[in-house]
Amino acid sequence: MAKPVSSFRCTECGWATAKWAGRCGECQQWGTVTDVAEKAGLARSVKATLVSGDGIARPITHVETTAVSHWPSGINEFDRVLGGGIVPGAVILLSGEPGVGKSTLLLEVASKAAAAKSRVLYVSGEESVSQVRLRAERTGALEHELFLAAETDLATILGQIDAVKPDLVIIDSVQTMSSSLSDGVAGQPSQVREVASTLIRVAKDRDLPILLVGHVTKDGSIAGPRLLEHIVDVVCQFEGDRQTPLRFIRALKNRFGPTDEVGCFEMTGDGIAEVPDPSGLFLSRGTEPVSGTCVTVALEGRRAMPVEIQALVVATQAPNPRRVTNGVDPSRVAMLLAVLEKRAGLALAGQDVYVSTVGGVRLTEPAADLAIALAIASAVRNRPIAHNVAAFGEISLAGEIRPVSSAKQRTAEGTRLGFTTRMDATSGSIGAAVSQALATGVDPREAELDRAF
Repeated sequence: MAKPVSSFRCTECGWATAKWAGRCGECQQWGTVTDVAEKAGLARSVKATLVSGDGIARPITHVETTAVSHWPSGINEFDRVLGGGIVPGAVILLSGEPGVGKSTLLLEVASKAAAAKSRVLYVSGEESVSQVRLRAERTGALEHELFLAAETDLATILGQIDAVKPDLVIIDSVQTMSSSLSDGVAGQPSQVREVASTLIRVAKDRDLPILLVGHVTKDGSIAGPRLLEHIVDVVCQFEGDRQTPLRFIRALKNRFGPTDEVGCFEMTGDGIAEVPDPSGLFLSRGTEPVSGTCVTVALEGRRAMPVEIQALVVATQAPNPRRVTNGVDPSRVAMLLAVLEKRAGLALAGQDVYVSTVGGVRLTEPAADLAIALAIASAVRNRPIAHNVAAFGEISLAGEIRPVSSAKQRTAEGTRLGFTTRMDATSGSIGAAVSQALATGVDPREAELDRAF
């Protein structure tokens, strides 16, 4: 018999090493390298299992299909992201930053489901049942069919499911649960893997939908093994700036629907509220003409929303002018500044440039390039752009305005909100677009003279 030797393997990516390391040399994750006992020189083999009856593989054309049925959660924006509602037996993972409102949203989902005569089990591993009830009283989520439990042991949770026999289970959060079948404390990759695998097996066996809350790391990824995102059916991300009440929920993975839908919510003192039409949340224009502002029509999933971009350009004597951005990509803004200086003749070398979006929304798509460039040009020339102008288009290094996707949908949304002048790839080069946009506005000095007379 060969003598067992000790080797170490990463539970995330499978990287093996002869010595223990605190950090995996392949995927760079901390605390994932564990000791694995292997027998040197002995090859392991798996014997084939006889397959018979319905287990034999069949042609795909002979496989019967069953329609996937969704039942509404009572929150339309949440159902939009899920593809129509919650599917029986589905396991949904909801992640987000601390304090963004994950527990508040799921407590609202639980109360809506309980109000529809569905029995809901809400298991909290972070709060006591009295704390959850206080939050439910504040948000108006008290329902007779909503059952609360404060547990962190997986076996006890399974016992609660057997006793309550719920139609929906909410686990808050999966990183606080632990199983006696796995070593380590709660939150470690082995524990998260064991807890999630057991809950998924229960969900599939009983057609019981389960909602899991997942913590995130400092870089925004879901804490725990990457396997967690692969084995669940739906992965949703709840995001938003805590300085603003606006929250977005988007699906990163969905086996039962699209992954390009976005739900919009607003945090209030009474809980969380849906925002079915967020078009006016990102516009702050008044009646007075202001230079340095331009509106673009951005796509959040399948939803088109007008977003106002503001720019401020100030002369500076510093050798390195400042470039400050909020809500837009700073590297993209730096590229647009170079294009404006080279292709449109704007002197920006000795200017501090500040670019921001209204309402705390983040713009990541290249379609916002034209609106950012026009806002900067308006600030440099101190000439406002007309209120009825909406711009969207990608700007190349050659100064060309390229077309973007879903132009018809953006145009239709802009027309619905009163934007009668559209600036896009048909405007030509960036120099021509700047001249055309600045010609639509009224000079602030001319407006002062009009008011004086």
